[in-house]
Amino acid sequence: MNPYKEWFSRAKYNLKLAQTPIEEGTYLEELCYNAQQAAGKALKGLLIFFDIDPPHTHNIGRLLETLANVITVPDSIYSTSELTKYSHETRYPGSYKDISLEEYKRIIEITKNCLNWVDEVTS
Repeated sequence: MNPYKEWFSRAKYNLKLAQTPIEEGTYLEELCYNAQQAAGKALKGLLIFFDIDPPHTHNIGRLLETLANVITVPDSIYSTSELTKYSHETRYPGSYKDISLEEYKRIIEITKNCLNWVDEVTS
């Protein structure tokens, strides 16, 4: 499989995990973690698409800065950098403020926007 397509396929799978139906006992922070992983993998895949070896980081802002050297990144995509905090702050119990359903829904929309943009760029 093409390396870009592998990364993007995994990004879509992480988004699917992030959209797990919410029921009693669902940890929204885990879903947000998967949303962050989806965006990170999509952006790393886009770097690979442009023949750039992606940096080993979970920092979405850094990935966007790297992409900005080869492509115009729309202003609306820069909000994706907000997802960085979900890569580490929410991974361990007790080290973060509870995530509201409203925040979770906003994170999902940001992630979908990112993946849609990556898909458009590579189509």
